[in-house]
Amino acid sequence: MEPGDFGIEQITQEDRAYNGSRFSEVREAIFANPYQQVWGREGEPPLPHYEVTLSNLLRGILPPGKHYFFGEASKRTVDSHADLRWGPDKKGFRRIIHSNGVCLTGLWEITEKTAYSGYFSEGSRGLSVGRYSCGTSGVHRGNLRLLGFVGKLFPTTDPNHARPLQTANFITIEDFGGTHTAYINDAELRNAPNATLWRAPGLAIPGIVFTLVDKPGLQRQVYQIAEFGKPLDEPTRAPAFMRLLVAPDQPRIEGEKLDLRDEVLGQIFDKGDPMPKRKLTFHIEVTDEGKTRFGLGSVMPKFENWRRIGKLTFDNAVVSYNGDFVIHFNHPAWRADRNNPATAHRAALSRAQNAAWLC
Repeated sequence: MEPGDFGIEQITQEDRAYNGSRFSEVREAIFANPYQQVWGREGEPPLPHYEVTLSNLLRGILPPGKHYFFGEASKRTVDSHADLRWGPDKKGFRRIIHSNGVCLTGLWEITEKTAYSGYFSEGSRGLSVGRYSCGTSGVHRGNLRLLGFVGKLFPTTDPNHARPLQTANFITIEDFGGTHTAYINDAELRNAPNATLWRAPGLAIPGIVFTLVDKPGLQRQVYQIAEFGKPLDEPTRAPAFMRLLVAPDQPRIEGEKLDLRDEVLGQIFDKGDPMPKRKLTFHIEVTDEGKTRFGLGSVMPKFENWRRIGKLTFDNAVVSYNGDFVIHFNHPAWRADRNNPATAHRAALSRAQNAAWLC
């Protein structure tokens, strides 16, 4: 895709026709075209760096109502459940923010007894595809970085499951204003992140646009996971807040000005060796106790009684073109009552889809 080409940001027939996907096809897509055939091997090209710019965030905003790219992209992330968006040219679409990322594959497991439903209940296990990315241009240690991790769950542990399956998606971010967190080991990724926007006022734009599209813009609910795999007549019981923390026994990958993507790959691989050597594990923690605190140019939620209920374990990873341009993660539409689908702020793209993915 050329630097000035955004692909199709808005909803297309490809989005409307989505009826699930296979874990194997999503995995195959993201591993199909790595930027480096073997990460860190001598002679491999450097990882590409896609700029996140104010001009791209504002592209098409004038005249009002015509074709605002980021506005269309924001609507699409909420309305489309597609796992892969190839587009007519098979080149996908440009991410206007979080342009540089690394994709991972692994397993979601809930190991503790909970009061929640679906895949938040004890014993739930499902394959997962995640993407760790930076929402700003700065991807290197020492830069102001907007760290984010998105994931999708498949209701199977069979990587070769033959039937297409609907996925459940979640969104976690460290701080909408960015931080100088040096190691992923120290990042707290939440579905209700901080927003210290005085650090980088331009980063307020995504929050404003997303609030206009699907209020509120600073939190993404996790009810999709709580509705995953449960009987349709069983009430949804979703936690209000979820966070992901790197397990304390994970190594700390050293390196001055280290690229985020190299840090994540270094958790799993040795440079120059294509075989995974380790796993990257996140602890899954939840709570229903949280309050929003407003400061000067900041939103700093306060939480109590976090409880560890399971883990996300990734055993493979890749930085690839399709991982940056083709894979898609739905942002769950906001509900006034997270446990009641009838209170959704936006209408579902398709009533049939809305019912089918719960099965």
